[in-house]
Amino acid sequence: MKPDFKKMGGLIPAVVQDDATGKVLMLGYMDAAALAKTRKTRKVTFFSRSKARLWTKGESSGNFLRLRSIALDCDGDAFLVRAVPEGPACHTGATSCFDEPLDFLADLDAVLVDRLKKKPKGSYTTSLLKEGLDRIAQKVGEEAVETVIAAKNKDKAAFVGEASDLIFHLMLLLRARGSSLGEAAALLRERHKR
Repeated sequence: MKPDFKKMGGLIPAVVQDDATGKVLMLGYMDAAALAKTRKTRKVTFFSRSKARLWTKGESSGNFLRLRSIALDCDGDAFLVRAVPEGPACHTGATSCFDEPLDFLADLDAVLVDRLKKKPKGSYTTSLLKEGLDRIAQKVGEEAVETVIAAKNKDKAAFVGEASDLIFHLMLLLRARGSSLGEAAALLRERHKR
């Protein structure tokens, strides 16, 4: 089946999902030229109704959506785009443009991606990134030991605090190695199916 651009006045709505998590990130509109550019560049591109031109998500922010797949619905008048986000999808800085229950780990991951790109001065994350992969891995080890010790004590708040530190440093290590918590979650999901 071919896209039916005539039905919707030349534009077809495109729902964008995070390829790793399945989370709905945003909705945009594609005309034939936006679809062709998306397929050619592998960067999700829309037709901006407000700008009246093609608009590649991330062209000004750097938060591109890297195309994984695009599917057409059964009527030929809607796209489902699966993509890898390179930062927040929403112009507000949120992971998603939709009012969903807060997914703080996804938001934190978006902050880590931003820190990797921009390396702002004064940021704890930036200081660890400058120290290198060995230092980040060392911090994961330290936090893991502290989490185990706290688990053996009766102070629940201390245990949760150490576990939170461990999760943060593990997420940073994953990103520093070119991976993500989303990829780890996808693998866990696959293992769960077996």
